[in-house]
Amino acid sequence: MSSVESPAPRGRVGRVDRARMQKSVIVVVETLVRHPRYGKYLRMRSRIMAHDAEGRCREGDLVRIVPSRKRAKRKAWDVAEIVAREPDAVPSVSKEAVS
Repeated sequence: MSSVESPAPRGRVGRVDRARMQKSVIVVVETLVRHPRYGKYLRMRSRIMAHDAEGRCREGDLVRIVPSRKRAKRKAWDVAEIVAREPDAVPSVSKEAVS
């Protein structure tokens, strides 16, 4: 018999909207839903609170979140990985440095 591994939880991918809390982030996940009557695709957004144990996430990062045990009233997801980092803001250049 071969050992059958259960697939890893797929989770969702979204952008970090708020990272001002300790060990917690708010992730916005967008999905496209087709309207049942008119057929137009609507962009639905869900705001999910996720646990970021190391506090590595910054606002604007693209992250993968997976379901976990309930940690608080609204927090039942974990940040599995940071898919892409948001580039830092470009520092402003003074007029003296350009001349």
